[in-house]
Amino acid sequence: SKGIEENTLRTPYEILVDELPGKYHGQLAVLSGPSFAKEIAGGLPTNATCASKCNDVAIRVQSFVSTKHFRAYSASDVVGAELCGAVKNVLAIACGASDGLGFGDNARAALITRGLAEMARLIVKKGGRATTINGLAGVGDLVLTCSSKLSRNYTVGCSLAQGKPIDVGKAVAEGVKTSMALHILAEELGVTMPICES
Repeated sequence: SKGIEENTLRTPYEILVDELPGKYHGQLAVLSGPSFAKEIAGGLPTNATCASKCNDVAIRVQSFVSTKHFRAYSASDVVGAELCGAVKNVLAIACGASDGLGFGDNARAALITRGLAEMARLIVKKGGRATTINGLAGVGDLVLTCSSKLSRNYTVGCSLAQGKPIDVGKAVAEGVKTSMALHILAEELGVTMPICES
């Protein structure tokens, strides 16, 4: 699960920490990175980041989920990995809208690059490490989600730019709800995020 809860502005990890007894907090991990379920199910090569505040847990989960075609890398920045997963969906809507309006590859590249800066500012403000954006959970997932028609969020952006209503059919575009929560969170934290807030 990923995103930012609208009414509390918490991430799934933060929700679990608030709801679970303390003895389970050290056992939590976040899996994030460039991974479309369709490609994983098809046995295509995929890499992701497994972040946990407990290194032993990150390594255990990494070992458990890694297969011949799926490789997880352990990390310790839970805040960064989780926020990358939420923010990239909002940025993907912006990139889809840009492409839907015919603004071209240059504009999409600028949105991705400046989006990384917004992502880093939020991560640091929430106590994570800016360097997390340089890995699979950051730039890896962002580039994939902002440039593929397999991305529900990118497709929503394209549709909106073409004046089509958001299709709330089978596939949910998490970025739609996350965008509203992210706008409020950025405002409350005093983080400048002009792309995400648009």
